[in-house]
Amino acid sequence: MSGDAATAWRATVRIRAADSAWGGWLEASLRPEAAREVPRARATLAAEPPHGLRLDIEARDAGALRAALNTYLGWVELAAGTLAAARAGPPPPR
Repeated sequence: MSGDAATAWRATVRIRAADSAWGGWLEASLRPEAAREVPRARATLAAEPPHGLRLDIEARDAGALRAALNTYLGWVELAAGTLAAARAGPPPPR
């Protein structure tokens, strides 16, 4: 979609991870999703040292950009919650 005259809407989200392991894990978990087609939008991921990640979204219209942002930010939240739960370990017995 890059360079397409119909692609008028763009957003960049920068995510800072607490450490390089978290940043790498987040990138690995989002990369398959970025390869998928989101209707009327395209996303690319890039590592931003030392432990950051940049998500660029291009969309054909404002609605597609909003939908893509909601989708990717939801996946980031899910990945962060999953990692936090994994690091916390199992819940204490009752």
